[in-house]
Amino acid sequence: MIHSLFIINSSGDVFMEKHWKSVISRSVCDYFFDQQRKVSSPEDVPPVIATPHHYLISVYRCSMFFVAVCMTEVPPLFVIEFLHTVVSTLEDYFSECSESLIKENYVVVYELLDEMLDNGFPLATESNILKELIKPPNILRTLANSVTGKSNVSSTLPSGQLSNIPWRRTGVKYTNNEAYFDIVEEVDAIIDKSGSTVFAEIQGYIDCCIKLSGMPDLTLSFMNSGLFDDVSFHPCVRFKRWESERLLSFIPPDGNFRLMSYHIGSQSVVAIPVYVRHSINFREAGGGRLDITVGPKQTVGRTVENVVLEIPMPKAVLNCSLTPSQGKYSFDPVSRTLVWDVGRIDTTKLPNIRGTINLQSGAPPVESNPAINVHFTINQMAVSGLRVNRLDMYGEKYKPFKGVKYITKAGRFQIRM
Repeated sequence: MIHSLFIINSSGDVFMEKHWKSVISRSVCDYFFDQQRKVSSPEDVPPVIATPHHYLISVYRCSMFFVAVCMTEVPPLFVIEFLHTVVSTLEDYFSECSESLIKENYVVVYELLDEMLDNGFPLATESNILKELIKPPNILRTLANSVTGKSNVSSTLPSGQLSNIPWRRTGVKYTNNEAYFDIVEEVDAIIDKSGSTVFAEIQGYIDCCIKLSGMPDLTLSFMNSGLFDDVSFHPCVRFKRWESERLLSFIPPDGNFRLMSYHIGSQSVVAIPVYVRHSINFREAGGGRLDITVGPKQTVGRTVENVVLEIPMPKAVLNCSLTPSQGKYSFDPVSRTLVWDVGRIDTTKLPNIRGTINLQSGAPPVESNPAINVHFTINQMAVSGLRVNRLDMYGEKYKPFKGVKYITKAGRFQIRM
């Protein structure tokens, strides 16, 4: 199924490779580099590249490419999902996934990949099981292993590996039993020059932190479950129960995991939580003028925080002389990107930035205005209106502490000027 895995950094260097069947030469990555040169951003590299003898299937995460090599035709989403699972497992083990951390923990990463894939087929991909097989690295364990020559691999098979609930380890005990749910929604939108919505949809997910003793059986219900256009579940969710009753019924893994991802698209009217008033003119004598104001909209009184506006300027722009009423701005003369870090929006006095744009003398006139990429966060609000109704627990006698948090973020949020 999957023959080899190559991890490539942002500079285009293959700094780690792993082979499960026969060794495949690194030169196969040249096909990938050819495609990479043709696109402007890493996200635009085709996820599936067919070569004369192989298929290269890749994902781009944490400023790295994870490229799987297959010798035969396979379902591409199967491989893509596995690669995402590899990255999520590394993030779980090392708190983040980066080139330096992978290099520091080469041995543990190779041990993990050996357990996660058996002869090219996925075997143990659940974090709970892997942590029983291969202990997460810490300073004391690393020192002990270097002295004794031992590895992080456990000598016993995990108890959950052979059970019908392979994602949960047995014998879990906590003094404080807690279940937290983060409902995060990312708004993808394109707003035209007049402020009308060209396109808007929501990508949402529910992340959980479950620390419950024993073998709890949870049921989570929503007040408006009809909102979902498309859903994707963790393997622990009983899908038939969802189809018949629109309830999430599951025995959870221990610790942090993603319970479900969902999509709310064109069927629903997506609320746009911020607006931008803008005017830009490149044709004035001595340069151009820029004037931007940003404000909240349909936020139910919630504060819009972490607001950042990115404007990729045309190549003719040399510099910007601007005055922000709030926050600070920077202009990168190499990438020609103007970034305005607004921070929190104060509704009594809306943030504004204005000033002049310096253009190259003799440069051809700018044909089209740039677009504004907006980033923001709104706490305690789900922009879709999704609400959790209740969480019930069966199978255990204690009463857990339960908490739900709602967060709205900007995904690919673009305003055309």
